[in-house]
Amino acid sequence: MNIMTELIENFAHAPIQKRAITNHSVLNEAYHYAKPSSFSRGMRIDLNGLVILLISGTASIDEQGVSVHIGDFAAQLRRTFKNITALLEAEGATWHDIVRTSCYLPNIDRDYDEFNRIRTEFFKEQGLDPLPASTGIQAGLCRPELLIEIEAIAMFRTKPAV
Repeated sequence: MNIMTELIENFAHAPIQKRAITNHSVLNEAYHYAKPSSFSRGMRIDLNGLVILLISGTASIDEQGVSVHIGDFAAQLRRTFKNITALLEAEGATWHDIVRTSCYLPNIDRDYDEFNRIRTEFFKEQGLDPLPASTGIQAGLCRPELLIEIEAIAMFRTKPAV
């Protein structure tokens, strides 16, 4: 085997560096819930300078794991954005690094217009251009009082060491 083939083989079989991400200033861990759940708030994957953040479904949950802003769609959406922002910041990322969102609403007919209005305002405040790819999905959420849940994928490059 020549050196190039050996390098390619070693790279192809090298383990991917990954670790859980969190930000306890806004969210507790799901395994600390009264009814523990088995997932990480997000996963950071490092690929030779390319970082991918996979942010789990995030909702209007506080640092104690309690659902907040019950019955207030706008406040729940803003808290969800706050939680995602904090997770991004914990990894040195911003909304400018988001490439995709999946947005889950239990009642899309009732809430989509308000969701889209607030999301549009938030994205304008962030100065996003281009906007992330996104899908809106009607779905039952893990807690009946939740009115919105958002997953996100962010990608960015780390600065090379000098």
